[in-house]
Amino acid sequence: MNPDLDLTVALFPGQGAYRAGVLAGHRERGDEAVRDTFEVVDAVAGERIGRDVSSTLFQPSPPSPAALLEQAPDILQLAVLATSVATYRLITAQGARPSLHLGHSLGEITALTCAGAYDLADATAVLCERITVVREHAREAGSMLALRCGEERARRLVELIGRPELVVAVDNADAQTVLSGPADDVATAEAIARRLGVTATPLRSPHPFHNPLLADARREFAARIGGFRSRPLSVPVYSPILGRFYRDGDDLAELLSLHLVTPVAFRGAVAALHAAGARTFVEAGAGQVLTSLVAEAHPGVHTVAPLAGRDEAAGVTAAVAALRAAAPQYTAPAPAPGAGTAATEPAGSAGPATAHAAPTTAPLQAVDAGRSGPEGATDGPGRDELTALVRTVYAEAMEYPEEIFTDDVLLEADLGVDSVKQTELLSRLGERFGLGRPPEGLRVADYNTFGKVVDFVAAGVTDSAGAGIR
Repeated sequence: MNPDLDLTVALFPGQGAYRAGVLAGHRERGDEAVRDTFEVVDAVAGERIGRDVSSTLFQPSPPSPAALLEQAPDILQLAVLATSVATYRLITAQGARPSLHLGHSLGEITALTCAGAYDLADATAVLCERITVVREHAREAGSMLALRCGEERARRLVELIGRPELVVAVDNADAQTVLSGPADDVATAEAIARRLGVTATPLRSPHPFHNPLLADARREFAARIGGFRSRPLSVPVYSPILGRFYRDGDDLAELLSLHLVTPVAFRGAVAALHAAGARTFVEAGAGQVLTSLVAEAHPGVHTVAPLAGRDEAAGVTAAVAALRAAAPQYTAPAPAPGAGTAATEPAGSAGPATAHAAPTTAPLQAVDAGRSGPEGATDGPGRDELTALVRTVYAEAMEYPEEIFTDDVLLEADLGVDSVKQTELLSRLGERFGLGRPPEGLRVADYNTFGKVVDFVAAGVTDSAGAGIR
């Protein structure tokens, strides 16, 4: 890491990032960034779900977050997108641009949009499809619960309750995690947590996101948004769900659908970016949930939440100043002679189209290379190749993108692979590698992560007379 580097990060919040009256002053003053953003979102939302956003958010007495969740949860999600894009445009219109984008859950759609992957109309349509599909496919009422404890203690609580559809959905900080599951199970978790002295706060979420309960919705969502064209990114976007940067050429339909069933590792993402030199974090959205998490985890970093106070104009000015005060950003090297460059206008920009090379730096590449999972594994000769082969078998069988199968992903808790399906998959691996069927008495629970499955297969491949699959 370059100690003189001060990478700047735009944080895009997710579900529930709403404040009554947010951006109303900018809209009343006729600010183009706000007006144009909401006009686009209103037009697409009106066509696809039959309701606009502005008539709810900008009425004389706008609803509270709780009331909006109760009365119009769809509008709540669209409000998060529109508010974040408008905030980003207010900041970048003054010539300040972050080095990186980091989205939280739903905020990853916004982060990609503001980096140019989608134009705002398409991004709104994608979100409308997400809203519609989840509503159609949610099997039962579900909810989410924030716990004031670390991931390990949260997992012990989930194990104590013993309900397979109750999972740890978000790892936000050393002392904040989020559970997701059926409403009754979440209520049980809340009651037990309170008896144990753990602060438990129900979240403003209409569905149990990041949970295998939404597996059917995931597949349908991927199919519905597959036709939306994505463009090269103008700013690197790091995903706490994938544990890496998005890449040009990624199948965004598959990866965005994966969000519905895969946990969010926000704490780890912030730690990785901080290790690479990120020292300034600006929250592009309502409130200060994400900047508070960052400041708590890494004291001394500079955080700005422009829409957290009453004077939003001053907040935006402070965000611009923070981004400008950071050390000069790295820029990508010039293309080789004859190589084409794609000049794309970031969707969050309020100005004319300008080509902005994505900062591809050594520290950022190190973040990608250093993430947990098989691509960084060096456990022994041939394991990388074996991992890739096993990953393909699991990805095809489960209809998940291959990126999800990292060494530490929990097959049942994170992906919904129950013991019956796991036995079937182990049988497939036995056939694929000529190792026969799993032995009698095999405890599939002992192989609860993808990495353990790979190790199990490796043992069988390297020692056919050993304890592997025979």
